Amino acid sequence: MELQDGLYEDSQENSQDESQGGLQEGDQVNLKIVEQTPLGYNVLIDDEFDGLLFNSEVYQDIEEGMETYGYVKKIRDDGKIDVSLRPQGFRNVIDSDADVIMRKLDEKGYLMLTDKSSPESIKFRLQMSKKAFKRAIGGLYKDKKIELKQDRIELIK
Repeated sequence: MELQDGLYEDSQENSQDESQGGLQEGDQVNLKIVEQTPLGYNVLIDDEFDGLLFNSEVYQDIEEGMETYGYVKKIRDDGKIDVSLRPQGFRNVIDSDADVIMRKLDEKGYLMLTDKSSPESIKFRLQMSKKAFKRAIGGLYKDKKIELKQDRIELIK
């Protein structure tokens, strides 16, 4: 009887740690930016939980008090929650980045960026890393949605 009670308590604690009040990794959540720290930004998740948005996850202007949506990236063993502004999972991230590029291409039919563009230019124009940009254009090229020119990317109509 004692052993079963102990097992029950342990499994109950583990399920609380993993779900943190119903949150699970990958969930889309509302974020309120609380303050900037050396690591990134402290955020309030769904007006209830504290979380951290690391600087390496930020590809847009962020200000204290700003509200946006994000995704639960990781619920750590210590109960702290890491969040991202982008969906998690390899396929989701590529699809999300490809959508950003396609929206820009839909505006003019071309984009004055290439795989040789500087990381700063890509981040400034698309709010994504050069690595993410190259993965996304690789997928779009493979799907025959874009044509790669020496000085630009063109939408195939």
